[in-house]
Amino acid sequence: MYSLTPLPYSEDALKPVIGIETMRTHHGKHHARYVAVMNELAGGADVPLEDLIAGARERGDSKLFANAAQAWNHAFYWHSMAPDTYTPSAELKGAITAAFGSLDTFAERFVAEGAGHFGSGWVWLTAADGRLEIVSTHDAEQPQGATPCVPLLVCDVWEHAYYLDYKNDRAQYLRAWVARLANWRFAAAQYEAAVRGAPAFRYAG
Repeated sequence: MYSLTPLPYSEDALKPVIGIETMRTHHGKHHARYVAVMNELAGGADVPLEDLIAGARERGDSKLFANAAQAWNHAFYWHSMAPDTYTPSAELKGAITAAFGSLDTFAERFVAEGAGHFGSGWVWLTAADGRLEIVSTHDAEQPQGATPCVPLLVCDVWEHAYYLDYKNDRAQYLRAWVARLANWRFAAAQYEAAVRGAPAFRYAG
């Protein structure tokens, strides 16, 4: 049995960018439902969630994949945010500057990618061979499933992630998210995993 990953902060810790009702609904209902359905479909599987996702993808088990990948994506999303504002480490900032020109340009491109994604999905900052890229994925898809990479940050652009706070203004949500919630300490640890093989994020539920 897989369990619901607990939040790494309190439900009200991300105010005013993300309100407590959004957090309660998003974590306690949406994320919890993905975990519950995944457990129903997994048949008592006792493997790391990352392996369950990979196996479902290989077998073409789309329902198990969707629920398992969504469980993982949400856990990664919670860790991609922090109540306190940090700046990227010197090494990660250098990589951002090399890839995008500046941190401000990165933020603009991240917001544009997420706001321009049609329908439900995710916008990611990823690293492959030390090079950074901004990508979006649809529904439950993950960038590391398509090409070998390490995700550094992700922002959820399904409507349930922002509608109670921003209605249909996804771009406003993304701008606030990048400016005030992006967990650059977590991103730096993931970047370390990408360039030096340090341990990367694993689902702990």
